Amino acid sequence: MPITTCIFDAYGTLFDVSAAARAASTEPGRETFARHWPAIAEKWRLKQLQYTWLRAVMGAHIGFWQVTQDGLDWALESEGLQDDTELRARLLQLYWELAAFPEVPAMLAALKKAGKQTAILSNGAPDMLDGAVRSAGIGDLLDDVLSVESVGIYKPARVVYDLVGQRFGCAPEEVLFVSSNGWDACAAAGYGFQTAWVNRAADPVDRLPATPDRQLSDLTGIPALAGA
Repeated sequence: MPITTCIFDAYGTLFDVSAAARAASTEPGRETFARHWPAIAEKWRLKQLQYTWLRAVMGAHIGFWQVTQDGLDWALESEGLQDDTELRARLLQLYWELAAFPEVPAMLAALKKAGKQTAILSNGAPDMLDGAVRSAGIGDLLDDVLSVESVGIYKPARVVYDLVGQRFGCAPEEVLFVSSNGWDACAAAGYGFQTAWVNRAADPVDRLPATPDRQLSDLTGIPALAGA
């Protein structure tokens, strides 16, 4: 069945989650942080994801902004920087202004030109996603931005993927689901979506019940996969 709808994860897929720490590391007076930023960026993202999974299993949902803050606090403490409150505030501010990966605007434009429906499906809270979309200037290339907050549980819960069909009236096999998170792409494949894993780090495939249909190193090949 032809692809009618292209759905994207947000953080790490369209938006560079390391951008906040990378940008802060170049600012004057942050020489200490500059030595720690790669480790903090990696730990921040890992804890952010772990907390979404754990909260989903525990039935203790809380908004993604709080999860983001909790993950950062853990990462800063792990590197001995928990007392730098100004740094914490700056990193959180920059998270609202994450840069999109360079290929994103042209990729989305090609999909829209071909008549494909496009949307984000993200763990992010609506206000966070709105800030990222506006900062990246891609709002006119998206038909919608869907957040897990409407169902109160994080991916990979199946009710999150249900949001796509509810919004666009499409069958799962009409959807190309794109994520940089291997676990997300696997879960979406198990749900019935056609899937593309943007494996920027060349990681192994996760050992889960389903596997992504395609692997790409970036987003430039998405229009071709979608038949655009």
